[in-house]
Amino acid sequence: MTGVAELLRGKHVCICAGSGGVGKTTTSAAIAAGMAARGHKVAVLTIDPAKRLADSLGLPELGNVERRVDPSLFEAEGVETAGGELWAMMLDAKATFDELIAKHAPDAETRDRILDNRIYRQISNALAGSQEYMAMEKLFELHQESRYDLLVLDTPPSRNALDFLDAPRRLTQFIEGRSLQVFMRPTGLGMKLFGRGTSMMFSVLRRLTGVDLLEDISEFFQAFSGMVGGFQERAKRVNELLADRRTSFVVVCGPQGEPIEEAVYFHRRLVEASLPFGGVIVNKVHFESEFAGPAGEDTVVELAEAVGDRDLAERAVATLEDYGALAARDRRNIERLTAEMRARRVIQVPYLDEDVHDLAGLMEINRYLFATEPEREVLAASR
Repeated sequence: MTGVAELLRGKHVCICAGSGGVGKTTTSAAIAAGMAARGHKVAVLTIDPAKRLADSLGLPELGNVERRVDPSLFEAEGVETAGGELWAMMLDAKATFDELIAKHAPDAETRDRILDNRIYRQISNALAGSQEYMAMEKLFELHQESRYDLLVLDTPPSRNALDFLDAPRRLTQFIEGRSLQVFMRPTGLGMKLFGRGTSMMFSVLRRLTGVDLLEDISEFFQAFSGMVGGFQERAKRVNELLADRRTSFVVVCGPQGEPIEEAVYFHRRLVEASLPFGGVIVNKVHFESEFAGPAGEDTVVELAEAVGDRDLAERAVATLEDYGALAARDRRNIERLTAEMRARRVIQVPYLDEDVHDLAGLMEINRYLFATEPEREVLAASR
């Protein structure tokens, strides 16, 4: 199995998906940094609320607009980028939805009416809470602008895979739903609903709160009605981008049982949806070493003589045996993962001694991500 560079050859979009706590955000950043170091202009998008990505890339903060990582950081690590660039952003779902409204509004007046509307602010917060769709919207927007060779998207935890993969369809269903259509019609049932008992209720609410709720609801839905076609077309094109042969889904997981199950589940969903599967990255793997297996009394005695402390020697041997058990477990789980997914593209990254908090840490991960399988085994054995 070759490394990530080969896996992403000819690809314009890399979507990293996986459960929480497996290093998915860090892996996304590492992939982006590695491809930038190979001469590509790359942007990494994350919706992870943690600030780890910004810290890793030496940025004070990330927002809804891409920011370039200082090229001097690569130089400080002795990395020659050959003209490559690394950009990063942290998605603001609400801001993305506002931008979407601005794009589809027929004129500035309609745009402002919607964005200033109290009902829109409530609905947009609810829909923008579906970060999966807004992430894909921003991904689609940047892809359409064609300013980058590669876009790397960090996604929500994979138990939200159904939400992520179904997000465009769910938005379309919301727009096309009968309940929404009722309110967008200027006449008919929608006006009847507003015209009888509810008018008295809204009148009472207006006196109590000073808010003309009926007017806000009516204004929002009538303004939104002229934008339905644009949203439907956009959702269709987002789906097309996900299924494009130049897009690659990379599943990120840990070697424990539950993350393995998550990875298998997500892979199954990709296959069912006919979406392009690139490969699997298994993080924090305990590689088996030449010292695996029970150590025995002889080893304890020999080590105790070397360090001059019997208790320390016993604890060291116990730690080594625990590590061996973890390594055996990881090997079995990865073998099962490979068999379940019928995947040859499984890249293993070892459990590192320290958390990744800077570009140097990302480049350390890249030693494994961009290596061939034999090279990874040599690297792991030398740790």
